[in-house]
Amino acid sequence: MPKIKLATWNVNSIRIRLEQLKLFCSLVSPDVICLQEVKAKEEDFPFGEIRNIGFEHIALYGQAGYNGVAILSKTPLQKIEQKDWLGKHDARHIKATILDNVEINNIYVPAGGDIPDPIENISFAHKLCFIDDVAEYFEQHKTKWQDKKMIICGDFNVAPLENDVWGHKQLLKTVSHTPIEVERINRLYNSLDFIDVVRKIYPEPQKIYSWWSYRNPNWQSNDKGRRLDHIWVTPNLQSQVVDAYVIKEMRLSNRPSDHVPVVVELSC
Repeated sequence: MPKIKLATWNVNSIRIRLEQLKLFCSLVSPDVICLQEVKAKEEDFPFGEIRNIGFEHIALYGQAGYNGVAILSKTPLQKIEQKDWLGKHDARHIKATILDNVEINNIYVPAGGDIPDPIENISFAHKLCFIDDVAEYFEQHKTKWQDKKMIICGDFNVAPLENDVWGHKQLLKTVSHTPIEVERINRLYNSLDFIDVVRKIYPEPQKIYSWWSYRNPNWQSNDKGRRLDHIWVTPNLQSQVVDAYVIKEMRLSNRPSDHVPVVVELSC
């Protein structure tokens, strides 16, 4: 049975990581890649180089200097739409349909700063409201979209489960693993009864991460990571999930992103 490989990756600047993108493609041969933090406007995005490595179809919501999301595909993308939340045009969500009927939502959730208090830290408040806004949108369409096949993926900047972080108790007051963020991301998760494909393949209590801080020079030996990058599918795609995995080797590449790609394989 033919398969399609879809990856999500916070690339942390597409122009800086172009060689890493080529390396990743040579290792994994993905059919679709959802990128976050491309950090490039339309006129600065390396369309030619990306088409040269096999991705003829590109949906971009770009922005200069920060944010920006893109979907790269070897097959045609239809119904491309840039989505905005909380009245901000900050290039954090793009969606498109592949294979005629599977909708991909590529989302970059705000990081939220360092202080986990929405009163003291406006960035944290923005993060919580952003997740709520997306969740409410999906909730409102739940009945209408019962038969819709959807993939939602990206850098959600939340590690929701105990074993999505190196130390659950140590990080309960650290942005990305606080109870209030977990509550919000669970609301989004439950909005369309999504299935977490990585945890379908690697259930708790197995520890699995997709991000290791640049501030930690010994990241490989002490393995203090977090699982911030996710791929979820609607229940009607669950039976088509063949495999899912994290490409940790990309963190070892020259000038790496602090995130690594997460991949799902689906039967067509």
